[in-house]
Amino acid sequence: MLKQLTRPFKYKRFELDRATQKNNRKKKIGLKEGLRTILKLWRYLSEKKHQFILVLVMVLISSGLALLGPYLIGTTIDEYIVTQDSEGIMTLLGSLVFVFAFYSLSLFLQNFWMIGISQYTVSQMRFDLFQHLHFLPISFFDKRQHGELMSRVTNDIENVSSTLNSSVIQIFSSVLTLIGTITVMVWLSPLLTAITLLIIPLMVIGMKWITNRTGKLFKYQQQNLGELNGYIEEVISGQKMIKAYSQEDRVIEEFIVKGDHLRNSGFWAQTISGFIPKVMNMLNNLSFAVIAGIGGLLALNGMVTIGVIVIFAEYARQFTRPLNDLANQFNTLLSAIAGAERVFDILEEDIEKDSHSKEEKLNIKGEVVFENVSFSYDDGEDQQTIENVQFYASPGEVIALVGPTGAGKTTLINLITRFYDADSGRILIDGEDIRHIRRDRLREQMAIVLQDTFLFQGTIMENIRYGRLNATDEEVMEAAGLANADSFIQKLPNGFETLIQEDGNGISHGQKQLLAIARAMLANPKILLLDEATSSIDTITELRIQEALSRLMVGRTTFVIAHRLNTIQNADQIIVLKDGKIIEKGTHDKLIEEQGFYFELQTQNAAISEEII
Repeated sequence: MLKQLTRPFKYKRFELDRATQKNNRKKKIGLKEGLRTILKLWRYLSEKKHQFILVLVMVLISSGLALLGPYLIGTTIDEYIVTQDSEGIMTLLGSLVFVFAFYSLSLFLQNFWMIGISQYTVSQMRFDLFQHLHFLPISFFDKRQHGELMSRVTNDIENVSSTLNSSVIQIFSSVLTLIGTITVMVWLSPLLTAITLLIIPLMVIGMKWITNRTGKLFKYQQQNLGELNGYIEEVISGQKMIKAYSQEDRVIEEFIVKGDHLRNSGFWAQTISGFIPKVMNMLNNLSFAVIAGIGGLLALNGMVTIGVIVIFAEYARQFTRPLNDLANQFNTLLSAIAGAERVFDILEEDIEKDSHSKEEKLNIKGEVVFENVSFSYDDGEDQQTIENVQFYASPGEVIALVGPTGAGKTTLINLITRFYDADSGRILIDGEDIRHIRRDRLREQMAIVLQDTFLFQGTIMENIRYGRLNATDEEVMEAAGLANADSFIQKLPNGFETLIQEDGNGISHGQKQLLAIARAMLANPKILLLDEATSSIDTITELRIQEALSRLMVGRTTFVIAHRLNTIQNADQIIVLKDGKIIEKGTHDKLIEEQGFYFELQTQNAAISEEII
C-alpha cells in the first residue's frame, strides 16, 4: 500500500475507464452543444441586461482608449520629438494622462458591474438547481451518488462563476481590440498590416490542435471530480461499515484509482491548454521581429516614418495579445461550458408530474384500496416488483405487511406515499385515485417512521417540529411525552435545546426512533406508515417504542412492516407477500388456522426466538 501511495507520477496519455468512455460516446462534445449551453447561460445573464449593456459600453470605451494611447505616442515622436516641439509634447502628455486615467476608470467600472452580474447569475443557477432537485422523483436519486450531485451544486457552479467574473469581459475586450487594431493598422500601412497578418494561419493551426483536445479533457476533468466527490461522500458516510469489515485498504485502493483519473485528466487539460501562451508568445515575438526588420527597411527608403513603426510595433503586440487572450479565455470558457452542461443536464431532467388540483387542504378518513396494482422499479425489467396486488383497508385499521426480503413490502409503502406511481392498476384513498391528488397534499395526511431514522443537524426541538413546522414548543413537548421520548430528553445537558449532529450522531438508535415517533405524533396524520420501526433495538427500548406506537396508531389507518411477527399479531389484517404477490390475507388467528406460508414464518420465528433464549 505504502509503495503505491508513494509511487512516482508517470506522465502518460490520459485514458478513461470503459464505463466513462461508453457514457461519453452517448453525448459528444461539439460546437452545437457548446452554443446551446451558452444560450442557456444567456437566459440568466439577460435578467441583468441593462447592467450588462453598461459593461459592454465600458469595454468599448476601454478598448478605444487602449488603441488611442499608442497612436498618440507615435504621433508625438513624428510631430514633436523629431521636430523638438516641447510645447506640443507637454500638450500630448496631458492628453495621455487623461486617456490612461479614464482607461483605468472604465476598467474598474466594467469589472465591478460584471462581478455583480456574474454573482447574481450563479446565485440564480444554484437556486434553480437546488429547487429543481426537490421536484425530481426519488428514482432519480436512487441512480446517482449524492456526492456527485453535490459536486454539481458546488464545483460546477463555482466553475461557471469564476469564468463569468473574468472571461466575458476579456472576450469582448479582445474582439473589439482586435477589430480596432487591424482597422488602424490598415489605415497606417496596408503593407505592414499584411505582413503582420501572416502569423494568423499559424495561430489557427496551433489553436485548433490544442482546443480539439482541451474541450474533451475539461469535461472529463469535471466528470472525474464529481465521481471522486461522490465516492468520498459515500466512504465518509459508511465509515462504521468500512472499519467493521476492515476494508480500509480496499477503499484507499479505489480512491487512488479515482484520484488517478482526476489527476491524469486535470494534468493533460492544464498541460495542453498551457501550450497556448507559449505558442502565442513565440508568434508574438516573431511578428515583432518581422515588423522591426521590414519596417526599418521601409523607413530607410522613406516609405514610412519612425513614428509609424513605433505605432506598428505596439499594435503588433496589441494584435497578438487579444488573440492570446481569446485563446486562453476560450480554454476557460470550455471548462465553464463543461460545468454548465452538467448543471443544465440536471435542470432538464423531468420533474414529478403532479395533479393540478387547486384544493388547499385535503381531509381524508383513511380508507385505502389497491386495485390490481403492478409496479417495477426498472422499466426494462420483465419481472415486476409487485403484481396484481389488491386489498381494502378501512379507516383506522392496522394492516401488517409480512413476507421475505424482496417480497414487495416496502414497495407498497413507496406507492402509497407516491414516491413512485404504479405502472398499472389504481390506489384509492377515500375513493379518489391518488394520482389525482397533489403529492404535498397527500403527504400532509401521512407520517412515516422508518427503520433508519434521519435526523437533521439542529436541536431536538427543531427535529421533532419537522413533523409540523407551525407547532408550538408546548405541542412539541407533548408529542415527545406521548412518544415516551421525554424521559431521555430531560436527561440530556440542554434538554429539548440539546444540539445533535447530522443523522443523530451522539444518541442511540432507539432514541432516534422515539424522536421519529414524536415527529409523527406531532404531524397528527390520518395514515401512518411504519417500516421496521422496532428492529435493531434492545427489549426495554422496544417496549417503550411499542407503547408509543400503540398511542400513535389509535384512530389512524396504519401500515406496518415487521419481521418480528409477534409485534403484529393484533393487526386487523395481515397481508402476506411473496415474489411481489399477495398469497395470504386475514387476521393472525385465521392465518395460523390455515397453516400456510404465514404459519411457516411464525414457526421459524418461534424457533429462532427459542435458540436466542
